Amino acid sequence: MPLPDGFLQELKARNDISDVASAYVNLKRRGRNMVGLCPFHGEKTPSFNIYTENGSFYCFGCGVGGDVITFVMKIENLDYIEAVKFLAQRAGMSMPEDSFDDSMSSLRKRIYEANREAARFFFRTLYSPNGKVGLDYFRGRALTEKTIRHFGLGYADPSRNSLVKHLKSLGFKNSEIVAANLAYQNKSGSISDRFYDRVMFPIIDLRGNVIAFGGRIMTDAKPKYLNTSDTPVFKKSSNLFSLNNAKNSGVRTLILCEGYMDVIAVNQAGFENAVATLGTALTSEQALLMKRYADEVIICYDSDEAGQKATAKAINLLRNAGLLIRVISVPEGKDPDEFLRTKGGGAHDAFKNVIDSSGNDVEYRLGKLRGAYNLEFADGKVAYLGEAVKILAGLDNAIEQDIYVSKLSKEVGVSTDAIKQQLKKISGKRLREISRENFRRLQTNLSGRGDRQNTERYAKPRSTTAEEGVLAFIINNPDRLSFVTSRLDADKFQIEFYRKLYLYFCERIKDGKDILSSVSGEFTQDEVARIYRIANSDVARMSNEKTVLENIKVINDEYVMLKTADVANSSIDDIQEQLRRLKDSHQ
Repeated sequence: MPLPDGFLQELKARNDISDVASAYVNLKRRGRNMVGLCPFHGEKTPSFNIYTENGSFYCFGCGVGGDVITFVMKIENLDYIEAVKFLAQRAGMSMPEDSFDDSMSSLRKRIYEANREAARFFFRTLYSPNGKVGLDYFRGRALTEKTIRHFGLGYADPSRNSLVKHLKSLGFKNSEIVAANLAYQNKSGSISDRFYDRVMFPIIDLRGNVIAFGGRIMTDAKPKYLNTSDTPVFKKSSNLFSLNNAKNSGVRTLILCEGYMDVIAVNQAGFENAVATLGTALTSEQALLMKRYADEVIICYDSDEAGQKATAKAINLLRNAGLLIRVISVPEGKDPDEFLRTKGGGAHDAFKNVIDSSGNDVEYRLGKLRGAYNLEFADGKVAYLGEAVKILAGLDNAIEQDIYVSKLSKEVGVSTDAIKQQLKKISGKRLREISRENFRRLQTNLSGRGDRQNTERYAKPRSTTAEEGVLAFIINNPDRLSFVTSRLDADKFQIEFYRKLYLYFCERIKDGKDILSSVSGEFTQDEVARIYRIANSDVARMSNEKTVLENIKVINDEYVMLKTADVANSSIDDIQEQLRRLKDSHQ
């Protein structure tokens, strides 16, 4: 059963969406609404809107939208019931008793519990005789007992059913253990441990839940590192290792490392603000996640070729997320873990010196570029400047551009005017490319070709616009429902999703319920976004009786045209059959 309508209305009233969203987004007032940079995609111009009148949000950049429940679901990676519980706790409200289906929430809860028990099991194993190889490995990497305990490190022994046996003894079902990705199902139907003969790194979310694991093999077998696959509680592309520690470090700076051991070594050296990705390259989701807790990111990747490629990709993603960037060059080409081990008790000061001597991302990229050309010769200078100006053209800050133009001028011995002229030429080309791309995106959005929810929109633009207008009128004028229903039947809608919405809204209003209070629980996130786009669009602001009558006429006319076309393409037998059915229906 769905949650009571009154409960949902009170929940939303007590959790003002502006207050909730402001914990994640820097909002500014714009008329009656609030705007800010979208937390769900990288952008430099605010397109994330909070509509205070109806307690909703919509981003015109990525198309995400909904109410306060939808916002919490997406920003905290929760399902519907978990998001409701989150907001109820925030507002000091009690959940209704036994009035909803929380099967997915129950599964997620069991996965959290299974992961917690697995972490405890791996930790105990590490300090047992079976875990000696794992403990020796960690001690050989100069980790202290305090660090091992702080990160909850562990060991999965070589047996392939130790964890499964332990979890089943605690009452966990095979399906729950497999859903947590702690085991896999064999062809015979039995299950076996996913992790074995590996040192284990628990991955903990911002609420303190163990959500996944990373494991390093103790032999030369492949893969060297094995990570939990995506589960109902874990998505590797939108989580970071040790962010739970880093967010409490007291600084708005994060140190981005490549691997678990680098993060742990940096943390042990006294820098608790270190994080790492989870077996994948940095993603835009992770960059946006870092933006919530930091203003600056210090990239601390390995100095090998793979590390340099990863650094270049990370710079673009972090810049797009609006973060300041510095890049560490670890001395002697070592990775952070190896470098810190060689410094012993002086690790903190040594690493602080490395951080203090680091340059920003522009200086890093220019430095890498400089090393590729011989500036003693004219052709080397020309080639170097040609590539360097491309880097500067990507900067949005004119003052920042001017500073580097002056530096390049002194470095290469070329006038600033000449460099600025070339920069203007390249910047103009870049702006034209961006404008063309934006125009193409606008055309796609207006035509409906890129519409994920309403795939019929491109083929039926006239019907789509009219049907959206009718729905907007109903959302904003529920008391005028009979004005619409007396003139428009649901079967006249050509867009299937809009027909579904029309019937849903009619039923809600006739039952005396709030029209939008339950949409987050009864529709997908894409569908919810579409509903709130309609509710907050320009067409909603034109929702008067004159306009809705025009839209109803369009829908009825389009329906007649569709039926006429169907008749024109029908055979004589089909037409006679349709006439017979029509006659029978009136008898």
